[in-house]
Amino acid sequence: MIETRHLTKIFGLNTAVDDVSFSVDKGEVLGFLGPNAAGKSTTMRMITGFLPPTSGTVVVGGHDIVEDSLPARKMIGYLPENAPVYPDMTVTGFLDFVAGIRGFRGKNKGRRVEDTIKRCFLGDVRHQTVNTLSKGFKQRVCFAQSILPDPAYLVMDEPTDGLDPNQKHEVRAMIREMARDKAIILSTHNLEEVDAICTRAIIIAGGRILADDTPEKLKARSSLHGAVRFTVRKVGGEDLKRDLIDVRGVSDARILEETDSHITIRVYPEEKGVPPGEAVLSYFMDRRRPVEAFQVEEGRLDAVFRLVTTDDMGEDEP
Repeated sequence: MIETRHLTKIFGLNTAVDDVSFSVDKGEVLGFLGPNAAGKSTTMRMITGFLPPTSGTVVVGGHDIVEDSLPARKMIGYLPENAPVYPDMTVTGFLDFVAGIRGFRGKNKGRRVEDTIKRCFLGDVRHQTVNTLSKGFKQRVCFAQSILPDPAYLVMDEPTDGLDPNQKHEVRAMIREMARDKAIILSTHNLEEVDAICTRAIIIAGGRILADDTPEKLKARSSLHGAVRFTVRKVGGEDLKRDLIDVRGVSDARILEETDSHITIRVYPEEKGVPPGEAVLSYFMDRRRPVEAFQVEEGRLDAVFRLVTTDDMGEDEP
């Protein structure tokens, strides 16, 4: 596993990371979330040995990153922020260089480079110099160097930054596949990405961990968790919002969209996490009124993120 123990980093008068402790086991993909300057990248740099901690330490596969740094770093694949690569090297040349540094030699080295190029879909640009590549391809090249040695631990800072939707899909699929036998930490501002590939998420702000749970349990903190959204045809003269508040299990109702013929409403559960959907459907069935669209909401990570980092639920959006 990767285990951080009371990790702290101070720059002058600024405490960038403040007593951070967590662990990541094999098979986990941990999403590291936080606003700008929250301490995400600094934490990841300390985990990989790039920055020394002011206090505390990190243990990677049983090796202390401070006291036993080289064996620990050998076990890590690292995709740093902004995907640094040597601009004058070709893609193949850069990956060959990385393979050599990682200790591969001869045919094994060549096979490793070729497999990585194929796996990361870099064949069409393999002979181009890195400085001629788009931002997305540079990101993919740096991603390739991080997975080339097939490390037991992967630490990735914004792994899909700059990628187009197809490239994001490919990288996410690779991360999911690799997670079967690795411990993976990735930072991201993309909450959709957390939902798509992370088994767990940590929210950090001001250098401190504010939340640590599965995406599903984090979403359950949202006031939208268990709310029901539905669309029905309008009936003249009725106050549907008022009527629905009287339905069993409903605490509130809000109109999300209204046209000449239809109305879309969200009703909120009286008891948190207990959807009032059955009662709402019964209400309309008793009146022989079809519900044309119906959805039980699971909650929103963006709203929980705002709640945890700013005390603002911000859930009045459709």
